[in-house]
Amino acid sequence: MPRPSLPAKPPHVFGRDAEWDGLAAFAARPLPHAMLGVVSGRRRMGKTYLLRALVERRGGFYFGATTATAAESLRQFGAALAEYTGSPAPFSFATWDDAISYLFALALPERGEGPVLVVIDEFPYLVKTAPELPSLIQREIDRFQVRESRMRLLLCGSAMSVMGGLLASTAPLRGRAQLELVVRPFGYREAADFWGVADEPALAARLHAVLGGTPAYRRQFLADDVPGSLEEFDDWLCRTVLSPLSPLFREARYLLAEEADIRDTALYHSVLAAVAQGNTSRGAIAGYIGRKSVDISHPLHVLEDSHLLVREADVFRAGKSHYRISEPLITFYEAVMRPSWARLESGQAAQVWERSAERFASQVAGPHFEAVCREYVLGPGQALLDSFPGQVGSGVVTDPAARRQIEIDVAAVEPGSGAGRPSVALLGEAKWGTVMGVKHLERLRRAREILTERGAADTDGCRLACFSGAGFSDALRAEAARDGDVLLIGLDDLYA
Repeated sequence: MPRPSLPAKPPHVFGRDAEWDGLAAFAARPLPHAMLGVVSGRRRMGKTYLLRALVERRGGFYFGATTATAAESLRQFGAALAEYTGSPAPFSFATWDDAISYLFALALPERGEGPVLVVIDEFPYLVKTAPELPSLIQREIDRFQVRESRMRLLLCGSAMSVMGGLLASTAPLRGRAQLELVVRPFGYREAADFWGVADEPALAARLHAVLGGTPAYRRQFLADDVPGSLEEFDDWLCRTVLSPLSPLFREARYLLAEEADIRDTALYHSVLAAVAQGNTSRGAIAGYIGRKSVDISHPLHVLEDSHLLVREADVFRAGKSHYRISEPLITFYEAVMRPSWARLESGQAAQVWERSAERFASQVAGPHFEAVCREYVLGPGQALLDSFPGQVGSGVVTDPAARRQIEIDVAAVEPGSGAGRPSVALLGEAKWGTVMGVKHLERLRRAREILTERGAADTDGCRLACFSGAGFSDALRAEAARDGDVLLIGLDDLYA
């Protein structure tokens, strides 16, 4: 089947090339039966912006649900559908069953030619008051697998736990979707381009450590208020994120409150605060908030389903894992803002920020820098390795002789196949505010030596990488010049 020509992405849509291509291909695919796509992602990612642009380019019906009763939502849907079809009066549907049946009837072959694109945005709002909707859509999707249909239906939502459940387990729509797209934050390089600070890596790294890659924060929240240089960063932060007059001031709280499955927000904030303070194992989190490990299983699962918390496996110790907050603004809120909330509300942003330098470096910028370094190795940094890394993560290597644990911030491992051993392609240490020296390299060499002695992994091609946001000592630079297996990667390299 020849691939149909796809509409070009509008120039006002920044990035999102892969997402646009996937959506456009789904909308244009000339199959003779109904197709379903599910689009999700946390709020502020630009999902609606992207879908509206697709409808404008491709044509079709767009309906954005709101928080309303079942009856009002049904009236709003009928009015929007009447406008789309050119009806002089709003449609008055008695039930959602009638509305969904009419919607699918618009895509019957005798009603026209070519695929019919339909987007229902903020679908969780509708499901909350009309839980039968997924079953009704499933019935129509199944019916139009036998009969011909031009329907291309996209369901979109920001409540990650709800959207994730649409296609899970025994859910009605399980196995019915031909597209499942999660719109994620921009990567650290793309975010720097979006903010226009790619030529100043030190500023770009700090911006990303606070706001991550959420597109709406620049345009909608800050009206393009961007720090022009690193020297302006402190003042910019105080008048934006740390100012009670800014919409970003309470954004971290709203991100948590918006998730449907989160009831006791105090408990969830305590869990996030524990992680932000460096308590990243389940036991450490439980100890920090004064609960038993079993008592925090549900909050941890909900935060994972909401894409606010990520559980990452230790690449060297089977069964061990740690948690990391995936939204930088929440980390910044829990580490810097929440402990001084009363002072910030009273307008003392400059004083709070001045006293938070150490906390920002150790609890926010440091862990974030480690995550950025792993992202680098997964992307452009692959060119530095002799093999393609099957897994990039972090882990702990135990040194039995010294009775200590060596933390590896960046590890690239290629899993073994059959009887073959896994191979370690890279061991790296990342320091945000420390000028790295030979002692950091010696720690990595010792970790490689231990892995070699164990014989559980092949380390023949293993390179050692020092990642630093503050630079490297002359002695370390000299050592790297002598040893071709040693890599020194600074901010300029990460953003090159």
